[in-house]
Amino acid sequence: MARGASLGFPPIIFSSRQFCSSFRPISAVHVNNNNNNTTAATTTSAATINNMPNQVSHHSLEVIGGGRDLYLPAFTTLHRPYTPFPLIAHNCHLETIFASFFRSVPDVCLKRECLRTNDNGTVALDWVSGDRLRLPPDSPVLILLPGLTGGSDDSYVRHMLVRARSKGWRVVVFNSRGCGDSPVTTHQFYSASFLGDIREVVAHVASRYPNANLYAAGWSLGANILVNYLGQDSQTCPLTGAVSLCNPFNLVIADEDFHRGFNVVYDKALANALHRILKKHALLFEDMDGEYNIPLAAKARSVREFDEALTRVSFGFKSVDDYYSNSSSSDSIKYVCTPLLCIQASNDPIAPARGIPREDIKDNPNCLLIVTPKGGHLGWVAGAGAPVGAPWTDVVVMEFLEHLEKASSNKPALETGSNAKALQKLTEGMHHLRV
Repeated sequence: MARGASLGFPPIIFSSRQFCSSFRPISAVHVNNNNNNTTAATTTSAATINNMPNQVSHHSLEVIGGGRDLYLPAFTTLHRPYTPFPLIAHNCHLETIFASFFRSVPDVCLKRECLRTNDNGTVALDWVSGDRLRLPPDSPVLILLPGLTGGSDDSYVRHMLVRARSKGWRVVVFNSRGCGDSPVTTHQFYSASFLGDIREVVAHVASRYPNANLYAAGWSLGANILVNYLGQDSQTCPLTGAVSLCNPFNLVIADEDFHRGFNVVYDKALANALHRILKKHALLFEDMDGEYNIPLAAKARSVREFDEALTRVSFGFKSVDDYYSNSSSSDSIKYVCTPLLCIQASNDPIAPARGIPREDIKDNPNCLLIVTPKGGHLGWVAGAGAPVGAPWTDVVVMEFLEHLEKASSNKPALETGSNAKALQKLTEGMHHLRV
């Protein structure tokens, strides 16, 4: 993997000159926020949680959310100060770029599985080789969603994979269309609001491991897609828990900031990453009619131009502004019924802190938000792994997920009732490919 290809929003390449200049909360309460109807379902784990000592987060961290009192006992790390690595964290851009270029990439042997989706698209699932036989069939499964154009080779993905696997979890990386060298087989890539692929991937994983609890973690645009899925499919989502990291949340605000100051460097780099995917599959886009503007997409100088020329057209939006305003996960989080941890950095240049839907997170008893004072975009160069090891967030993510898994006394019942019908419908027409 080329250095600079692990920002999470997409792979990014800088010159040296630029570098210098569920379905159920299982812990105690299940709240359904749809249509303002709230229902609570207590489980046997409630008494356990009530007996835990009350923990207080360190003042260097912002920790809020309707699920704060419920989930805070899960963490042993949040009472300690967030201490960024000296010098590197002095500037958000330096931390972002340092993590992208110099963070180590763990060596993991992966086995690829390609799935043909119902619209003839293709996504690639990368499983850890040997885990199918090594792990019990009811081991918890963690689905990882990288950022825009990111994939299983990115350093932040690999570190999370290694940590989860060390805890006995089964891990699979969901490489979106065209990402991580997955093939593009239709005129559509993927978008911030398209949920067809994640629905089919989750259904496929659930059918393969019906006795395991399913979880998901997403970064940047992958986090936006994940939260949209949790909110819009809140009544049928089979995930037991989820984590969102560096989520841009409000894409209109994120787009505004993308055109300011040093951020234009990221914007151009991301556009170039999209160019490379388009160029690799250029024959698919020959002679496209209608509102498609393939020449502009091939030469786009910004993500906005690419989305205007191709993305918004292929997904039926009237304009790029219409696409951004209707694809923001900030509008979905109020409906989330699955235990959800959101981790953001207050100085993230790509996912602005002012776009975080704090009030909706406070009002949702299934959500917890942690905001660190530093971190950049997917940097978080702090903690025991700093400066070139795992980001600070990995320990926090696994504490949350392990808390949910230990508290869970019931396994997902996808094989029964309406969920069985939903699973059958989602998996119809899904075919395995060899690449």
